[in-house]
Amino acid sequence: MQITGNTVFIPGATSGIGLALARRLHAAGNTVIIGGRRTELLESIAADEPGLHTVRIDTADPGSIEAAAKQVIAEHPELNVLVTMAGVMRGEDWTGSDFVATAEEIITTNVLGPIRLIGAFIEQLRSRPDATIMTVSSGLAFTPLRVTPTYNASKAAIHMLSESIRLQLAVTGVRVVELVPPAVRTSLMPGQEESDFAMPLDAFADEVMGLIESQPDATEIQVENVKFLRYAEVRGEYDQTVAMLNRLDPH
Repeated sequence: MQITGNTVFIPGATSGIGLALARRLHAAGNTVIIGGRRTELLESIAADEPGLHTVRIDTADPGSIEAAAKQVIAEHPELNVLVTMAGVMRGEDWTGSDFVATAEEIITTNVLGPIRLIGAFIEQLRSRPDATIMTVSSGLAFTPLRVTPTYNASKAAIHMLSESIRLQLAVTGVRVVELVPPAVRTSLMPGQEESDFAMPLDAFADEVMGLIESQPDATEIQVENVKFLRYAEVRGEYDQTVAMLNRLDPH
């Protein structure tokens, strides 16, 4: 992915990692459209960030995805980058019987959401030069956090989905890049914004931008902080890393 000259749609960019990257991509010379569910929040961001475009989208709703895709493509026919940023993270207790609704919500947003987004935009992306799909997994796709089992599984699914569709889309010229965040100081989970274990948001976003610029052909964007989790099994330290992560348990 090139660092500049793109038209980028980022659903789930009204806060946290998504908004931080949207601001930096815009500053780097890209046209950026951010998506979110709350119209008033989108309007506030647009007022504070002149030049950022907005569209309402609920990535848990197939109809909303289809409507937003039509709007984005009509208003920005040069769109060539889709970042499937939207996601939720919830604690669960599988020792009881009341986890199913939470698990279904996570899978709907974190797995079906990206699948539906890619389905809605794939023809547009195939029509554009230098097109990229950026998926968003997690270090927890590779080393699990005890309190978030379905979130971990959803991000493992996104990792393997990214690996698989990259093989299929290679003949089309559409690149698939997987962003693999560590814990970052955002509101994704209660207490995460104040966690000493989590990476400061600005530091994360700056490192990601540096990696995009220096590694335009990368298939995974990995900041240094995530490699402890990403490569635990490769290092032969999986059991020790799982134990260490869950002793620290930043949530």
